[in-house]
Amino acid sequence: MKKHLQLMIAALLLSTGPALAADYTIDTAHTTVSFKIKHLFSKVMGEFKQFEGTFSYDPANPKAWKAEAVIQAASIDTNVEKRDTHLKSKDFFDTAAYPTITFKSTGVRAVTKTTAKIDGLLTLHGVTKKVTLKAEFLGEDKDPWGNVQIGITATTKVNRKDFGLAWNQVLESGKLLVGEEVEITLDITGLKK
Repeated sequence: MKKHLQLMIAALLLSTGPALAADYTIDTAHTTVSFKIKHLFSKVMGEFKQFEGTFSYDPANPKAWKAEAVIQAASIDTNVEKRDTHLKSKDFFDTAAYPTITFKSTGVRAVTKTTAKIDGLLTLHGVTKKVTLKAEFLGEDKDPWGNVQIGITATTKVNRKDFGLAWNQVLESGKLLVGEEVEITLDITGLKK
């Protein structure tokens, strides 16, 4: 009976693990939200300049991990003003009707000491789809001002047509002007709360 009680107490203590997860705020000054997409024969890069987010992380307890982020779609920047204006229009993001892009995690799997797959829901252009971020944990330490920071790089690929971003033009060769697959890279610095 005593042994059974000890096992129950141990199980209860282990089940409280999620409360030990550390909470972080995305440091927007040291984080980049970028993407690449094929245009003719090369790839065009762009960024979203305005975003915010939080995440919880405990290396010993992946079940406690969670993440949420909101990106302002109109903050898109490909370094070409005319192209950015087109991307904000109804042909693409339609930022007047859909001002934000959101991500909310739903689970974590394939966890190692330095990598994991983070499943979640991406809402873009009014459409929500499941996506998986391939995350790499780059380390955690105190900065010179005493703040605890963590570095994470996360990547994924999505088909823009899945989110209703279908605009394109056909070239004389029959090929399309703009690719369908978008490579997304998040270079994140998190500040421990």
